[in-house]
Amino acid sequence: MGLLQDLLLGKRFLFFFTAGLSLLAAGQRALAANYEFLAAPETDLNRVYRLDRATGEIGACQYGLKEGSIGVTLCYPPGEGAGPQVPSEYSLVASRHEREGGVFRVDLRTGMMSICYVLNDAVVCTPQAK
Repeated sequence: MGLLQDLLLGKRFLFFFTAGLSLLAAGQRALAANYEFLAAPETDLNRVYRLDRATGEIGACQYGLKEGSIGVTLCYPPGEGAGPQVPSEYSLVASRHEREGGVFRVDLRTGMMSICYVLNDAVVCTPQAK
């Protein structure tokens, strides 16, 4: 009887250990997909916007020339209106306007949106509207 109980306990432990590992792996996959990237629609601009899908925080980077090197990555931090918003589910949408340097940040839960663009040395966003 003792051997049978040991086997059953071992199987339970293995089941819960495997289930825990599966939950941990699923959580890490969810964290890995926390950002969304979108190129600005302007055809002669090499800027890419980065959005934190959970917080709505948005920044941007682009290629820059630097004499005597292969170039640099110029990044613009979040400025006015581009910092963390109310926690939700955010996404980026580009207009089809070929001269538009900004992108729309949309809240998929509420339908609110704002336009975000680089102004001076930071990404700024208009107030959210519906």
